[in-house]
Amino acid sequence: MVIAPPVQPALRADPGKPLRGPSRLPAVAAVLAGTAMIGWRAAQYGNWIVDDAAITFAYARNLAEGLGPVAQPGVPAVEGFSNPTWTALLAIGRLLGLFDRGTLFGIPDYVLFPKALALLCCAGVLVACHVAASLVTRRPWLTTLAAGAALTAVPSFVVWCFSGLENSLFALVVTCLAVVAFRAVLLGRLLSPKVAVAAGLLAAAAALTRPDGAIYAFAYPLIVLVTLRRATITRGIRHLLLSSAAFAVPFGGYVLWRYLEFGRLVANTAVAKDQGVPEVQQLTRAGELVQYAGAPAVLVLMVTVGLAMSRSSWWRDGMIALLVVLGLALLAYAVINPDWMGQYRFATPVWALAAVTGSLAATEALRGTGARGRVVLSIALVVALLPSGVAFAAAGGKFRDTPTLPMCFIADRFGRVFNQYADILGVRQGSILEPDLGGSSLTSRLPIVDLAGLVDGKIADMYHDHDMAALREHVFEDVRPTFIHFRMYWGPATGLSTDPRLFADYEPIYTYPAPADFGGDFVRKDAVHSPEQLAALRAYAAETVPVVETHIYTWPRRTCGDTLEPGQTTVALP
Repeated sequence: MVIAPPVQPALRADPGKPLRGPSRLPAVAAVLAGTAMIGWRAAQYGNWIVDDAAITFAYARNLAEGLGPVAQPGVPAVEGFSNPTWTALLAIGRLLGLFDRGTLFGIPDYVLFPKALALLCCAGVLVACHVAASLVTRRPWLTTLAAGAALTAVPSFVVWCFSGLENSLFALVVTCLAVVAFRAVLLGRLLSPKVAVAAGLLAAAAALTRPDGAIYAFAYPLIVLVTLRRATITRGIRHLLLSSAAFAVPFGGYVLWRYLEFGRLVANTAVAKDQGVPEVQQLTRAGELVQYAGAPAVLVLMVTVGLAMSRSSWWRDGMIALLVVLGLALLAYAVINPDWMGQYRFATPVWALAAVTGSLAATEALRGTGARGRVVLSIALVVALLPSGVAFAAAGGKFRDTPTLPMCFIADRFGRVFNQYADILGVRQGSILEPDLGGSSLTSRLPIVDLAGLVDGKIADMYHDHDMAALREHVFEDVRPTFIHFRMYWGPATGLSTDPRLFADYEPIYTYPAPADFGGDFVRKDAVHSPEQLAALRAYAAETVPVVETHIYTWPRRTCGDTLEPGQTTVALP
């Protein structure tokens, strides 16, 4: 293994030199074409925003309004978001009048702005791919276009990048980290202060974009360890320390602020989800992604990478740098608690890194193979990828028809509907206990008690301690919410559905018929002042709730209004 690789005759004679003159056009065209493909695929999911993203929207709104890190005005400050960088971008968008203000080009900006940011991040991933490819091929535009096509085909990548969540930014930051390391290895600059600082800062950005992003703090040290000789590593200790400092200063500063502001060393969401110490058997979860992508496609990817690495030690070390970051992405996916949402939400950086690595490896494998070998390899790629393409198309179509919990459904069902409940009763001061609070935190005029514990520190601690008796005591004796909603999992899991205080203290407004899924909307008896009020509540619920719930999956094809404001009562029915 060497530090300064010789120039390869088949490669560019000026690796690392910026593209100039006419050579810019293919690069720009490839990035734009790849981005357009991804955007076209994203457009098929319409206006869909997942409800979890709206939690971040609510925090961004209140931060921009100077109300602090709260989900709703006036409620206690709790770190109910786990994506500070994405939250900051949305807050800046609101301050600039681009987000959560109204419409842009006739589209609600709460839809357009986060999706536009996502598209820019996807373009950034392709730019990073082109930067890497420009070092190793005379046609980097082709490699970039191939990566764009690969990402377009993967529903998991497109769905979650354009969900309103931070996935696109996370993928961009991690891909940039991998490409910085790839370039540094190929150009013999791995032990450079600039590279060390850049790697540390990018790892910090990843950690501040998603909690599992902290794992990328190990990327630079691992790459140094596996690509350089022992004597060189010894001389590079100060660079490892420099990279660690570049990571620790911003990330450690945020953790210190978190502790001073919230009294926790981790986000409240991690406490509520009871993310514990990983176990060895969790490592097998990476196999889920192999099954999703298709074993033949993964096998061909591995063979292609192997062929590229066999060409020379120069290529091998560069590819190892990419594989280290990809390996960390797979490890992060495996050890984080499984997610109930569809399409592998936590795998986004895996797909971005796999697309870049696979495209670069395929470029080298095809370049170093004779005409007959290129034909054979091309046919193998098509044969292996075709079944995956068919499966991806089916998965994407299914998700398009039944997407995960749309924000607009929650904004209507638990924001606007409960606002109307409160208006019918004349309730001015009260609260709502319910488990879905993204869209509802944007539209509810009453404080929401988060049954899921994401923005409620006390309830998060109860989930962490597995103390559902304490949770029920807290709900019925301490909080005494004016309204309660639960359904399916939330009733049996917490014991709310069978607690005698529910029936003693609350009147049902709307209930679900199936005994196994008992739940619905309930109101405290002391908030109802006459039988006529209760009858009016039930009549409104009987007319409105079934229609709202029947059309839960129509929101991707429309919106729930130009703005989402507290106190709204008009639901966005078809």
